[in-house]
Amino acid sequence: MPKSLTIALDAMGGDRGAEVVIPGADLALIRHPEVRFLLFGDQTIIDPLLEAYPRVKAASEIVHTDVAVAMDAKPSQALRHGRRTSSMWMAIDAVRHGKASLIVSAGNTGALMAMAKVILKTMANIERPAIAAIWPTLQGESVVLDVGATIGADSRQLVDFAVMGEAMARAVFSLERPTVGLLNIGVEEVKGLDEVKEAGRLLRQANLPMKYYGFVEGDDLGKGTVDVVVTEGFSGNIALKTAEGTARQIAEYLRKAMSRSLFSRLGYLFAQGAFKTLKQKMDPRSVNGGVFLGLNGIVIKSHGGTDAKGFASAIDLGVDMARDELIANIAADLETYHAGKSADEAEETEIESRRAQAL
Repeated sequence: MPKSLTIALDAMGGDRGAEVVIPGADLALIRHPEVRFLLFGDQTIIDPLLEAYPRVKAASEIVHTDVAVAMDAKPSQALRHGRRTSSMWMAIDAVRHGKASLIVSAGNTGALMAMAKVILKTMANIERPAIAAIWPTLQGESVVLDVGATIGADSRQLVDFAVMGEAMARAVFSLERPTVGLLNIGVEEVKGLDEVKEAGRLLRQANLPMKYYGFVEGDDLGKGTVDVVVTEGFSGNIALKTAEGTARQIAEYLRKAMSRSLFSRLGYLFAQGAFKTLKQKMDPRSVNGGVFLGLNGIVIKSHGGTDAKGFASAIDLGVDMARDELIANIAADLETYHAGKSADEAEETEIESRRAQAL
């Protein structure tokens, strides 16, 4: 039997709070019966829900607080008013003190990131964290980051994102050398922002357990051209929201087309199996959950409006991250990269010094 794992759940986070968190935890326990939960939230709300889910009740401990971070609260407000007493803060703090291996929250994204940075701190050599998402593709799945944490990343930060993304891909997809691409407006080396071109140069020179593919374009996200797509948070978030909107648009087109006439409805009956498979592929709940990378702890952000199935998927992702020692792998790869970078910089300095002496 796998080793027991304790997960901190922000039971007050999300649009519906514990009404989604508790049944989501129940679904996760079917796949991971060895998991234990610390439920942070209002006990008067959680207790009645646990009566309907005895499996979760037996595997959980409640830490009471009636303070919740509002979904529309600014990060600065959340830090002032939810510091130390909110369900979100207390759940993250459990990870810092080793009481839980990870936290899962469907709460306010900005507040979750702000609190996680204050409590867990960023890893050595990481300037700014990133949010990584699992992206469905024609080839299976890929990791895309950053999808909203860091706006306008420079070349060094993009390289750090690549290092963290390849470590996550190795953990989630069991790959020895994931392929990594930089999102750009073209595949030619002369195209794109200077920061992106410089990041490409650095990645080509890096000695890391990845295969740098080069630049990729927007359509490569769906194709699954690479295992990891790296970009900064502004374009990454737009790409994510565009993909989600397009999936809903196609689903609505299909729904209307299938109900347009008697023949189309009959056609749907004959093709139910194919449409069921398509629906499963396009269901955002199956890949729900973003990982906050670059922190000294595992933080999983579930979509605020998800249901129990989606929240369970976020827990599944967290379990994978903890089991595969994501933080340790990222730390090791970052150390390898920055040690090599320091050696290269020292060599360049020595060469410049010799040139100066020769003159």
